Amino acid sequence: MTTVDATGVANADYDPRDDIPLYAPAPKVYPQRVKGRFRRIKWGLLIACLGLYYLLPFVRWNRGSSLPDQAVLIDLERKRFYFFFIELWPQEVYYLTGLLILAAIILFLMNAVAGRVWCGYLCPQTVWTDLFMSVERFFQGDRRDRIKLDDAPWSFDKIWRKAATHLSWLVIAWWTGGAWVLYFADAPTLVMQLATLQAPMTAYLWIGILTFTTYVLAGHMREQVCLYMCPWPRIQAALTDADALNVTYRYDRGEPRVSVKQAAKLREAGQPAGDCIDCHQCVAVCPTGVDIRAGAQLGCIQCGLCIDACDDVMRKVMRPPGLIGYDTEAAVVARDAKATPPARRLIRPRTILYAAIISLVGGAMLYQLATRSLLDLAVNHERTPLFTTLRDGSIRNSYTLRIANKRSEARPLAITVGGPAGTTVEISGASPSADWRPIVTVPADSSIEIKLFVAMPRSVATRSSQLIQIKASDLAFGESATVKENFFAP
Repeated sequence: MTTVDATGVANADYDPRDDIPLYAPAPKVYPQRVKGRFRRIKWGLLIACLGLYYLLPFVRWNRGSSLPDQAVLIDLERKRFYFFFIELWPQEVYYLTGLLILAAIILFLMNAVAGRVWCGYLCPQTVWTDLFMSVERFFQGDRRDRIKLDDAPWSFDKIWRKAATHLSWLVIAWWTGGAWVLYFADAPTLVMQLATLQAPMTAYLWIGILTFTTYVLAGHMREQVCLYMCPWPRIQAALTDADALNVTYRYDRGEPRVSVKQAAKLREAGQPAGDCIDCHQCVAVCPTGVDIRAGAQLGCIQCGLCIDACDDVMRKVMRPPGLIGYDTEAAVVARDAKATPPARRLIRPRTILYAAIISLVGGAMLYQLATRSLLDLAVNHERTPLFTTLRDGSIRNSYTLRIANKRSEARPLAITVGGPAGTTVEISGASPSADWRPIVTVPADSSIEIKLFVAMPRSVATRSSQLIQIKASDLAFGESATVKENFFAP
């Protein structure tokens, strides 16, 4: 059939559905200011988290004259990670693996106990978005004022308010990026270098990248990060159960929704009327624009602000608070069926399993950290050639030893090799001790490589390969490190 398209031209192939856009931009969310218990909790955590992040690089920790005194430092030049009294070397990266496992299981446990409590209170996206929205309210007013300002034509008042908002966001984003690079160098020194334009170009580059990402994510994308970029809401939905506490609209009490006057008339007539007056305050304060009354949703970050808003309305209309609150699905379903809600089960198989894994991994890491050696020894057999025959007929193998001294003072180490009778050890440049063991000195908080030559008489080197034991013994502290390696012979 011939139809007319949007331009008025006849087109036999025209389909009106072609005019439907494939992408509809998300409507802008204007969260309203709210006061209450959960808002105070969020303010407290926001101040604590941001204060820790911005100020921690300036905390000092005395490790001795030869080591940096910044409490938390990722020293890429020296290949060290310092965390107060802990110093980790590159070969101890397994601690990072343990921390990542702990973080994941703790997140699972938090979800099993109280839903997306991480998303609502501690996630960096939530914390910085909260801060940015507070700045926006300061310059542009509350929800209605911001909507009115956006709809108004451009004027001096609108320009200065918008400009002040975005300038403040950029300053916060800039300091966020600046604080991050301070964890990779001495903070006071780097601040002075940045101020005098003498810092490394890498520092300026990363500050620029982090300034841009913070400004965009917290200032413009906001709830879009939670809805489309973050994988946790989808993972969380698969991990939750009927006994997990979640921000919940108690529909058994709230439905049917009617106004205050209509509810009074219905109750006088003996007809049911819910406590929800359909005021939409729970939607107005939601930072992601979710209507909690529609049930569990991907966009709900479980921040509890709708609880504060609803409780305030309930008090004003003289109805009991708690129409929206932290509750379990099992309790809501039971009340809807006019049954007694089951007791909340904090201790159940999944929480026990998560707690057990956390205890096991955390305990293993603590034990490993408490018993970690401050002396590391690694050996590499020289492959070209595997062995050489000396003039007296004995067989010699060459090795490269890498010795790491994790103490803050130099250490003299005696090198010995356990093998058949007649085995001799030689280290070029090493001084012998009283018992003729070669001695090497490893500087403080550093590692060295040395050449080790081990020789055996031909009479005892009867196998093509046999294990020998190489040992480095600390003459001052009594600590030792041992490795085993092959000795090759014809």
